[in-house]
Amino acid sequence: MISKERVLTALARREPDRVPIDYAANSRIDRRLKEHLRLEADDSEGLLRALGADFRTVGATYKGPRLHADVPERGVKVDAWGIHRRWVEHETGGYWDFCDWPLRQASLEEVEAWPMPAPEDFDYSGIRQACERYRDCCVVCGGAGWPDVINACGMLRTMDQVLVDLITDDEGGLRLIERRNEILIEVARRTLEAANGGVDVMCLGEDLGTQRGPTVSLALFRKHIRPPIQQFVDVADDFGIPTMIHSCGSSSWAFEDFIEMGVTAVDTLQPEAKDMAPAYLKKTFGDGLAFHGCISTAGPLATGTVAEAVACCRETLEVMMPGGGYSFAPTHLIQDNTPVENVLAAYEVAREVGRYR
Repeated sequence: MISKERVLTALARREPDRVPIDYAANSRIDRRLKEHLRLEADDSEGLLRALGADFRTVGATYKGPRLHADVPERGVKVDAWGIHRRWVEHETGGYWDFCDWPLRQASLEEVEAWPMPAPEDFDYSGIRQACERYRDCCVVCGGAGWPDVINACGMLRTMDQVLVDLITDDEGGLRLIERRNEILIEVARRTLEAANGGVDVMCLGEDLGTQRGPTVSLALFRKHIRPPIQQFVDVADDFGIPTMIHSCGSSSWAFEDFIEMGVTAVDTLQPEAKDMAPAYLKKTFGDGLAFHGCISTAGPLATGTVAEAVACCRETLEVMMPGGGYSFAPTHLIQDNTPVENVLAAYEVAREVGRYR
């Protein structure tokens, strides 16, 4: 099978020739992998091919006017949405972490006046060409930021305030969610129109759990978070493609709703979180959902020996492979503290042990 066929077969909960493979990593481990494989620093395609990855992402980049100024004296970068980030170093790498939260105490009027990118300010011109370049792969659009109500609005308003907004029906907070979603839905639609049939899967995201349980109640999810997600699922349906949704933490409590909504697959699947063990997910939801993830970026892949990382991947494959419906992937970005040898061994297991025939 070519990659496209392999992934779509797995998403249909049937057995392909082998388990599809996906890859995502932080910058420093990504760089170390390329160095180890003697690839150029910008040769991301070479790395994906070396690992056997079946997925490729396309999308529109923002080309509109500068809406918000950086804060150079504090090392703060500000994007088109007005989200403030600063680089925070740690012993093995670093992150662009969020700061300032400019809409933390914003009123409805201030939210309405906040500059945001317009759908027409994104460049869709290269999408069809990218789809053609990756025509044998499974081409995806979107990502964890569509619609990402809690996180993305929290980057402007703090997560605490967003949760309060959802509970109290704060008009400013709810309008922020609505405005952002209106823009992203139109970006999604224009992306798929530009792709002209070249996109195979729409990826979505909404972090719904902590390690120990839900972030919000099921009732609150259904009232305020399910509707924006449903809008994206409906757009994907209009174009005849499936959706896959990312959620960190304990999120299986929402999986029955995902099935009702028409979501095809769930991503991340942190095995250490409550009710997220691979065996539980496969038994409980395997008849209604496909799975993408399960390889913990906080477990043996990052902290164990090569043998321990291999054993973890083998065990996951043994549980998730039967009957199809599984794609091998890390639960999040592979972290910078992960040994190169562990990553390479994990992907070798996926390519070899993950074969159905």
